[in-house]
Amino acid sequence: MILHCAQFELALKRPHVMGIVNVTPDSFSDGGQYVHTSAAVEHALALVEQGADILDVGGESTRPNATPVPLQEELNRVIPVIEALARHVQVPISIDTYKPAVMVEAIRAGATIVNDVRALQEAGAMEAVAASDVGVCLMHMQGTPQTMQDDPAYTDVVAEVKSFLASRAEACLQAGIAKKRILLDPGFGFGKTRAHNIRLIQELASLQDLGYPLLVGLSRKSVLGQVTGQDVDARLHASVAAAVISVMKGANIVRVHDVKATVEALKVVAAIA
Repeated sequence: MILHCAQFELALKRPHVMGIVNVTPDSFSDGGQYVHTSAAVEHALALVEQGADILDVGGESTRPNATPVPLQEELNRVIPVIEALARHVQVPISIDTYKPAVMVEAIRAGATIVNDVRALQEAGAMEAVAASDVGVCLMHMQGTPQTMQDDPAYTDVVAEVKSFLASRAEACLQAGIAKKRILLDPGFGFGKTRAHNIRLIQELASLQDLGYPLLVGLSRKSVLGQVTGQDVDARLHASVAAAVISVMKGANIVRVHDVKATVEALKVVAAIA
């Protein structure tokens, strides 16, 4: 399976690791650590040294109850980081945003993947991606970051997530976005209870039927805290376990904070598989 993202062709014969670069003061795990461009770039370069295959740069937190960020502020946070990274790294740079204007400017700055928690549903988002040759990650979310954990409910969480992702992928195809550019993310923690998240992990392989690469983001998330009883800063072991299980269940890319530990664990998985 191949993911095409501008000048990069990712052959997903082995699991790939996406390193998280949060240029935000309020992200649930590392908010405030990399708000300055220099600190964010230094952190990103370190992640590449640790083995990150992709860098995911975000300027607006999507944690539960997060405060929306004005467009210009988000641009001010992410564009200098992307510009600097595009000059220094030879891995795809992803922009984590749902705003079409940020997508356009980030692509111009050097981003080669758009990672959208709203699956290109914002007005103009589909057009922004279709006009480029970047890859796109379509994620499932019930509600918005401000409401998604109020009382998430499903008749069948796996079937509903699968149906949503299939419909968004089809919308991309109809807009002229080639299949090889599309990546799907079930959206762990985005409008899901502990039971919903665990069932999605258990049945992750069923999403492979859609015929697209799968991205999983479970790193340090609250479901791992609910299972282990550990605070967000003490979820390294749980996060690595979740990444390993996700890959064994069919994930092609895992989005993580702790790149080195995850890369080493997945090398063992690849050797055995």
